[in-house]
Amino acid sequence: MADMTFEEGVVNLVPDLRAFGRSLTREHARADDLVQDTIVKALSNKEKFKEGTNLRAWLFTILRNTFYSGKRKQKWEVEDVDGVYTERLSVKPAQDGVMELSDFRKAFETLPPDQRESLMLVGAAGMSYDEAAEICDCAVGTVKSRVNRARARLADMLQMREDEPGLTDGATLAAMVDIRSA
Repeated sequence: MADMTFEEGVVNLVPDLRAFGRSLTREHARADDLVQDTIVKALSNKEKFKEGTNLRAWLFTILRNTFYSGKRKQKWEVEDVDGVYTERLSVKPAQDGVMELSDFRKAFETLPPDQRESLMLVGAAGMSYDEAAEICDCAVGTVKSRVNRARARLADMLQMREDEPGLTDGATLAAMVDIRSA
């Protein structure tokens, strides 16, 4: 961010914020609203950002905290933990690759929120374990453990070997998040 202004740095991170927002909300429109709220908060609290620190981690933390604050306020909403409502709304894929991605998405959504969040930050967003730990406000070892358990659980649910390509790589996770906007 040394070569650019604070505002340019924020704008450059919007795609990453949107992907992370989609992984949390699982809804394109709600994710965009969450990103917008994050940007408004960041710009209105610009003076609280310490120059030379990690802008990406700061924005991801704002987004994450905004999401969880909203969750606490909206307890009256119907949760779709097992995907029953989503299943009724989705169109069945016509191609094998889309079906595999659908199976992956369903398995991914069954992961506990902390494992899903850690895997998205490290896998899809390409963050280091240190950055993810800072955003999640936990130890680096905790993030590593969550990612490892998430990968192992996905491999088990999808009956794959953990070392098989495509299971939890950044491209697969990013495609899983972006498929809802297609």
